[in-house]
Amino acid sequence: QVQLVESGGGLVQAGDSLRLSCAASGRTFSSYSMGWFRQAPGKEREFVAAISWSGGRTYYPDSVKGRFTISRDNAKNTVYLQMNILKPEDTAVYYCAAWITQYYSSSRLPDYWGQGTQVTVSS
Repeated sequence: QVQLVESGGGLVQAGDSLRLSCAASGRTFSSYSMGWFRQAPGKEREFVAAISWSGGRTYYPDSVKGRFTISRDNAKNTVYLQMNILKPEDTAVYYCAAWITQYYSSSRLPDYWGQGTQVTVSS
């Protein structure tokens, strides 16, 4: 079993930056691919970023590519999401996710989810 705990959310202004962290329990963290999703009010949960087990591959949708960066520190069992040039449309609850596979696949739902952290971007 893997537990994921997000932190770092908050209220920022448009154009600001924010870094989210996700601390994972369990000895198998380094063998899992990790990622982030978000869900805005009234909308479906959407994929934001993913990273392979070693950090060698990263994945982003066009909506955040060039602004968001995912990274991981396997020694600390932590994955990060650096968000730059934030926009009001980035406002959402951000969820950390883990797959028990080494590489992310869009056809596979995460095996584990965190509880989420709120990010609010004011205009």
